[in-house]
Amino acid sequence: MRVAMLSPVAWRTPPRHYGPWERVVSLLTEGLVARGVDVTLFATQDSMTRGHLHAVCNKGYEEGSKEDPKVMEALHISELFDRASDFDIIHNHFDFLPLTYSGLVHTPVLTTIHGFSSPRILPVYEKYNGRAFYVAISEADKAASLDYISTIHHGINLDEFTFNAEPQGDYLLFFGRIHPDKGAKEAIEIALRTGNKLIMAGIIQDQDYYEREVAPHLHDGITYLGSVGPEERDKLLNEARVLLHPISFNEPFGLSVVEAMACGTPVIAFNRGSMPELIRDGINGYLVSTVEEAEDAIGRLDEIDRGDCRAWIETHFSVERMVDDYIQVYEKIIEQTRREDHRPWGYYEILEDAADHKVKRIVVYPGKRLSLQRHQRRSEHWHLIYGEGIATLNDKEITLRAGDSMDIPQGAIHRMENRGQENMAFIEVARGDYLGEDDIERLEDDFGRCH
Repeated sequence: MRVAMLSPVAWRTPPRHYGPWERVVSLLTEGLVARGVDVTLFATQDSMTRGHLHAVCNKGYEEGSKEDPKVMEALHISELFDRASDFDIIHNHFDFLPLTYSGLVHTPVLTTIHGFSSPRILPVYEKYNGRAFYVAISEADKAASLDYISTIHHGINLDEFTFNAEPQGDYLLFFGRIHPDKGAKEAIEIALRTGNKLIMAGIIQDQDYYEREVAPHLHDGITYLGSVGPEERDKLLNEARVLLHPISFNEPFGLSVVEAMACGTPVIAFNRGSMPELIRDGINGYLVSTVEEAEDAIGRLDEIDRGDCRAWIETHFSVERMVDDYIQVYEKIIEQTRREDHRPWGYYEILEDAADHKVKRIVVYPGKRLSLQRHQRRSEHWHLIYGEGIATLNDKEITLRAGDSMDIPQGAIHRMENRGQENMAFIEVARGDYLGEDDIERLEDDFGRCH
């Protein structure tokens, strides 16, 4: 299975600090590679992966790049779709824009919808509904007008989060964007009403909001640390008494919520969006509706067993579970969209088909080879376009490089093999009085197709 993974280019994949979509893409990519899936990650040049990295953008446009963001996005997306035929499936994590390319390629496109930034983008998803495939990241975030192949909750790498059976710190924690949606103001109010210290971490996404609602309280036992990396994130989460998540919007998911519980830290969240899918009220946290209810829940934190918090995440929100779910979806989509021109060794495109000749463009995957075969009613001419091929002609092996050609006489035993690390392509011109597939006599085949 060859998967093209399209990540955003706002931040590096995985992100150094903020970048939730890029974080999920990285976890999924590395999990798939560990399972032996051939993944090409389309991301920024400074991204890190054990798969194949393909990049046209040096670094994320939110990380100091001088390039125009729209230009970067256009080049990034088009680069993948120019190579669409190299893959069995395209997995889009770039929101709605790549869908506008999907009707131009034969490769199926799966889009994980990481939330709807506005109802105004829904018409694009609706246009391609039924042609593309959609995954929701929570039941709460589904649009009634769309069809979904699956709902797949995000998973996290549990090795990155240290479990603490008892909180080591005496503080409440707010971990998220400094923005009205995330409830930074309400978190401060909860801390002040309960007389607790509050540590806040996350990027400032609304500067005016920060200056108005956060900065004036930084002398009141409120500490703002800015955006933090993975190591400091783990320490903050596992030492906190509780994570406060007083959101004011219907959040599609909440990575910090499951990350906190992975450390054993319970969560008090406003009961909106996906929160009931992540939190079992009274078991690993509390679902509340007001600041006053959150204040009451602070007094009941001793009723939460931190071991239950960790166990819930291990069972339902591991990266292994997420990878399993996506592999099942990939296999389902590939089976539904299987095409005759795709083979275990690669694929071909018919360029011309006449009564006495046929022209194909044939691509062979790295390490793959066609069957050893012969034809009784046609001859062939091969011309290598790119890569390096090893052609067998009767008892000889011939190395072909870009621009090289060779003839296959009628009745000759022949095969093409790609021993390189990249795709290899050649043009095949067949001539004869019969060009059907049943004129192929397979003598050897790596995929059990001899007859």
